[in-house]
Amino acid sequence: MQTTNNIFLVRPSNFGFNAETAVSNAFQNEINESQESIKQKVWEEFDAFAAKLRSHGVHVTVFDDTISPVKPDAIFPNNWVSLHQDGTVILYPMCAPNRRYERRKNIIDSLKTNFKISQIIDLSKYEAENRFLEGTGSVVFDHVNRLAYACLSPRTDKDILAEVCEILNYKAVPFHSHDPAGKEIYHTNVMMCIAEKFAVICMDSISDQQEREFVSDSLTKTGHEIIDISFEQMNQFAGNMLAIKTTENHTILALSKSSFDSLTREQKNKIEKYSELVPLSIKTIETIGGGSARCMIAEVFSERIK
Repeated sequence: MQTTNNIFLVRPSNFGFNAETAVSNAFQNEINESQESIKQKVWEEFDAFAAKLRSHGVHVTVFDDTISPVKPDAIFPNNWVSLHQDGTVILYPMCAPNRRYERRKNIIDSLKTNFKISQIIDLSKYEAENRFLEGTGSVVFDHVNRLAYACLSPRTDKDILAEVCEILNYKAVPFHSHDPAGKEIYHTNVMMCIAEKFAVICMDSISDQQEREFVSDSLTKTGHEIIDISFEQMNQFAGNMLAIKTTENHTILALSKSSFDSLTREQKNKIEKYSELVPLSIKTIETIGGGSARCMIAEVFSERIK
């Protein structure tokens, strides 16, 4: 399955600008507002986000962030865990020390009561070697074709990627991606999204011609219609989308209102052949956190216990 209708979110307690991640995340911005004002806006955006997905027939489980230790990026759980169809759970090594507290055993234990989990593989040991792979931020999976796309960066280690592919019996598709200033794109999921029949991707960010052809050929051979986005659209998080299945077996594409507004009518028409676009208003979260709709969603592919 490329899509699931079971997801979980983490409602933040201490969301804020994370100076530890800003070193490699050019999408983060500080805003001149009180912490209390920001907190209220983020809670409103988060609650509306969860409610809108539920209204479209998605099974949404919400876990509350713990107040201590402070975790400014707890709202982005997709970076520390992935749950796969065969029951495998992978825990990932995180670059920023203050993000490592996001890995919570009690969340996995809670999911175990409703989903079949056969093994938990903890790769956090690589943090001691300053090597990282940040979940489905670093890796964009094509589950149907067993491929793992990853733009290599300080947060995405090629050898750990290979280890994940060995665990899952997938094939790695590594490449390099840069913004117009030449800075490495920090996570693969801000420059590309893979659904069952289409892929949204900023091809211009893959500056090496051979690598660009490599990625394009791989997507084409697996039957994906490529919807190319510009740098400007990528900066509005138009690559940070996620296809999700509904209870009625329809496919929706969760994306922020910012990314939705950046798309052309032609691009929307192409996507709408396969999926209903569901724009979500999360401007405060995007601006300060440097992540968007896809980053907020952890998919659960594990089989539900009946």
